[in-house]
Amino acid sequence: MRARPTLEKVAARAGVSRATASRVINGSTRVAPQIREAVNRAVEELGYVPNQAARSLVTQRADSIALVFPEPATRVFSDDPTFAGIIRGVSMEIEKADKQLVLMLTGLEGGYQRVERYATNGHVDGVIIASMHGTDPLPAILTRRGVPVVCSGRPGAPNSLPYVDMDNSGGAERAVAHLVEQGRRRIATIAGPQDMIAGIDRLNGYRDTLRDSDRRSIIAVGDFTRESGVIAMRQLLADDPEIDAVFVANDLMALGALRTLRGAGRRVPDDVAVVGFDDIPAAAYAEPPLTTVRQSTVEMGRRLARMVLDLEEKAQLVLPTELVVRESTKKP
Repeated sequence: MRARPTLEKVAARAGVSRATASRVINGSTRVAPQIREAVNRAVEELGYVPNQAARSLVTQRADSIALVFPEPATRVFSDDPTFAGIIRGVSMEIEKADKQLVLMLTGLEGGYQRVERYATNGHVDGVIIASMHGTDPLPAILTRRGVPVVCSGRPGAPNSLPYVDMDNSGGAERAVAHLVEQGRRRIATIAGPQDMIAGIDRLNGYRDTLRDSDRRSIIAVGDFTRESGVIAMRQLLADDPEIDAVFVANDLMALGALRTLRGAGRRVPDDVAVVGFDDIPAAAYAEPPLTTVRQSTVEMGRRLARMVLDLEEKAQLVLPTELVVRESTKKP
């Protein structure tokens, strides 16, 4: 078996000291260009691969970024494409930066402690926390331990942590204003979880718009799953059978609401108009096609990664949303 090339052999081939070869391989800019070129040429000729563990001791970098979802695996790997969009966007930028993405979940018992140990023991250079619930303590804990943290969504408690969020309130306002402009009078909502900023902000946008239009709020709460949309829509119809529109805080719940409305003999949009939020692929193929608020979770993932890599200029960023009108709200 051919012996693995060593750093000493690279240094000898380049005609430099071992320390100089090490500095070049570890990215130091305090080396003359011709020496860097000689060392890099020797690395290529010998097929030298740095020992990552030893390199980390020198550079104090793990060349890895953790993406943490405070959710069980059944939720992250469900039919909700939101998670896949964030993972895709993050991985695009992490790979471009020649770093490794580490996916971590905290749904099982001891999950938070496991993430804290892993991150603070130097295994990653930064942490992205997505899908946070309530005043999640993990961002503050890791920040105090010196680990760079970026949050997906505005943190629940006021602080200076970097984050990337969507214009959830503005998107909800545009969705409900669309229903008001159509002359809908009894506009209900299926709100998202009220321990998540997206759920809170979308409900606030709904309430603010109805308050300005002199209409009363009619509210049920789901958990962003399709089944919760089914149940919440049943509750709304039982509470107020005269509902003529519903703004739903995400598309999966809206698909569940459409199912309930069909089962109750309510025509969409003739009897009840429906608006979702997300613009997942299934929204365009719903029956009828779903009017929704478009957001790009892939772009959110990209910006989160750029922020934790210190490539993003802004430390707190809100991305725009867009109302996409389809048949579920068009007047007959």
